[in-house]
Amino acid sequence: MPDGLDNLAPHNLLTYKSLQETLNDWALCELIGHYVNYRKQISPSMDDLLPVSDFKLYAISTRYPHNLSDEIRFKQIQDGVYDIKLGICLIRLIVLSRIQKTPENALWQLFSGKADKFVYGDKHYHWHYSKQQTVLNRLYELYQLEGVSMSYTWEDFERDYTRDHLHLLSPDERLKGVPTTERLKGVPTTERLKGIPRQVIEEYLSQNTDK
Repeated sequence: MPDGLDNLAPHNLLTYKSLQETLNDWALCELIGHYVNYRKQISPSMDDLLPVSDFKLYAISTRYPHNLSDEIRFKQIQDGVYDIKLGICLIRLIVLSRIQKTPENALWQLFSGKADKFVYGDKHYHWHYSKQQTVLNRLYELYQLEGVSMSYTWEDFERDYTRDHLHLLSPDERLKGVPTTERLKGVPTTERLKGIPRQVIEEYLSQNTDK
């Protein structure tokens, strides 16, 4: 298992913050709130809650949360792995940028925010389905050619990835959801009429001519 996941329980809840997001006390409160609701829902009854030991909470962050560490005590377990006590809840914090480069940590390295670690993760992570690896194409290009761009958003990724891989879609898939009026914009009338029998055109005109 990757570092930090050595204490998995029957039920595990996590929050994840990427390179552009901040892990703060509010995010931890949300995690605890989800845990409370989830425990209620899957327990036999409110009077028969599943034991606390059946649950583990994880906060996974690409960046080290310096502001949070000033407010809450972190207990370091190993490089990049910490335990946080918040009230009666124990939360396992995993900081991906500080995780060691080992084969079992390959998945963490892919989201470490560091180019050299990303390349390591890309080389050592074994995908269950090879096609899944294509989702990292744009991220790989960013690391290799531009480094990590703080201003590059998820919306940018979706737009650029779609544009660069549009040729992989069939014509029907490309046009799915596009209104007919939008499809025909810029298409000359002569092109629109190609392949339509003259009888069909004349019939349409006779039915739609203003009287």
